[in-house]
Amino acid sequence: MRPVVPLPLWPLGEARATTLAGVEGLHFAEALDATGRVVPFDSLDPDLRERLGRARAPIAGLSLDQPRLMGILNVTPDSFSDGGDHADRAAAVAHAQALLAEGAEILDIGGESTRPGATPVPVEAEIARVVPVVAALRAAGVAAPISVDTRNAACAKAALAEGADMINDVSALTHDPGMAEVVAEAGVPLCLMHAQGSPAEMQQAPRYDDVLAEVYEALERRIAAAEAAGIYRSRLIVDPGIGFGKDLDHNLTLLRGLTAFHGFGLPLLVGVSRKRFIGTIGGAEAPKDRMPGSIAVALWAARQGAQVIRVHDVKETRQALALQAALMGNEG
Repeated sequence: MRPVVPLPLWPLGEARATTLAGVEGLHFAEALDATGRVVPFDSLDPDLRERLGRARAPIAGLSLDQPRLMGILNVTPDSFSDGGDHADRAAAVAHAQALLAEGAEILDIGGESTRPGATPVPVEAEIARVVPVVAALRAAGVAAPISVDTRNAACAKAALAEGADMINDVSALTHDPGMAEVVAEAGVPLCLMHAQGSPAEMQQAPRYDDVLAEVYEALERRIAAAEAAGIYRSRLIVDPGIGFGKDLDHNLTLLRGLTAFHGFGLPLLVGVSRKRFIGTIGGAEAPKDRMPGSIAVALWAARQGAQVIRVHDVKETRQALALQAALMGNEG
């Protein structure tokens, strides 16, 4: 069954039924129900209304009443957009500090490319790439939250021991059976991302009967699995996994229906930066030429109440968000 999709209002209208997902200045009075009909907020199930409207728990000390920027730091030789740019430890630390200076509020450090067609990296190699960077950042006095983009329990455990604050698992605990225990014992936030298939083959003709319903249901199952493993629901974040086992139409459908994922009552992370569908629509073959389109989608995600937006181009996205907030009457 299709999830309910709240319809966000542009600000300042008189028909403010409730705040959407606890995001300041964002409200909704109507929603699309499971049949696609527009229905009033008051007709929704009371428990669903409460989940859609309530403020989300902070992530690593960051309140989620406004969009937070997660700066991408890939310490890999082969990531689709910036592979090799920051593989050297000193270059990685310098780029992390630059991202923070530009307005990133969370750093997301990854040592294994999960681009379409990527093959797995030995865990030892991933640890050697990621953990020294986490340690160096903490040694340099960086206090900002650090997320580690990993599917592997050993990498997560080692990074957490050096001061990482959060795990971003693109497999949603399905790749490494030991990941859930590591996260549960550490008591840190965990992002569960949806992906259809492994990176090596996920873009080989992905299929869905109803992508919005199926991604929602799959994330619902992963949330239940995380809770069953002892991870508190209040520490979970969800990500629909744009570009991970989805074609262009799937991505657009998920982005149009983003507000459905607020039905979990959890923070929503969206990562679209420089992805292929942006280049396809916008006519930009090279990933680094996709910044304008990436910002456009980031602004859309913010208007749908996404609390965390994962980006390469922090300074430019921060400026765009500031202008959007001012236009919405929410600049202060």
